[in-house]
Amino acid sequence: MRKHKRLTFVLALAALLAVTAGAAVAAKAPVLRMATTTSTDNTGLLDYLAPLFQKDTGIEIQWVSVGTGKALEYGRNGDVDVVLVHDPDAEKKFVADGAGVNRRQVMYNDFVILGPKSDPAGIKGMKVEDAMKKIGEKQAPFASRADKSGTHMAELKLWKAAGMGVPDKQNWYIQTGQGMLETINVAGERKGYVLADRGTFIKYEANFKGNPPLVIQVEGDPNLRNQYSVIAVNPSKWPGVKYDLALKYINWLGSPKTQKAIGDYKLMNKQLFFPNAKQ
Repeated sequence: MRKHKRLTFVLALAALLAVTAGAAVAAKAPVLRMATTTSTDNTGLLDYLAPLFQKDTGIEIQWVSVGTGKALEYGRNGDVDVVLVHDPDAEKKFVADGAGVNRRQVMYNDFVILGPKSDPAGIKGMKVEDAMKKIGEKQAPFASRADKSGTHMAELKLWKAAGMGVPDKQNWYIQTGQGMLETINVAGERKGYVLADRGTFIKYEANFKGNPPLVIQVEGDPNLRNQYSVIAVNPSKWPGVKYDLALKYINWLGSPKTQKAIGDYKLMNKQLFFPNAKQ
């Protein structure tokens, strides 16, 4: 009798565990894969938004942070479901080539030129093209991401606007091949200049408790606007991508609630990103 009861209990327990395991599998959150820029990651914005997205939708988001060029490459290869990037020209080509759909602007900040407090090139307050030209003339150390990121592409356009070729053969031009925060640190170590997005600069500033080696020398120029957009990878080209999840993310980022959350995100009481999704 005891043996029978024990067997019955064991069988019941096994059945319960099987049901529980099945429920756990069934309850596991669907996963959205995203490629994005280092600036959205370095600043902590994604860590701030991800749990809000999962709470609102039940979808877990996993991301890799790389330069915009690499992020779009992941999208072209169907390795991710959605991209969050900041190079409008490259984004438009990505969509025109059929690699992406449903592009939507979601937020912006601006680029700034950072340099030592002593400002050896004397660029403080200049127009951005004049500042870049002065850096080149003075051969002041300048750190470039050199990674086809949105920031790198913006930098290349600024050298051109300054009437100069890209000084990639010059000893003073430091090509890091790294992310934004790492490149700022390299510029600081070399007592040089660097083009950075304001959000990552604020993170850098916070890391030094408000007293960083590099400070903003040039800002506020209309040519320094830095727009971020989100794009779904085209399911017609890559049937395996989770387009339904990507679309939910795009709509969620553009919703009034999330736009407010983006605007509310601050470090050192400074706003890093400014929401601008069209409703």
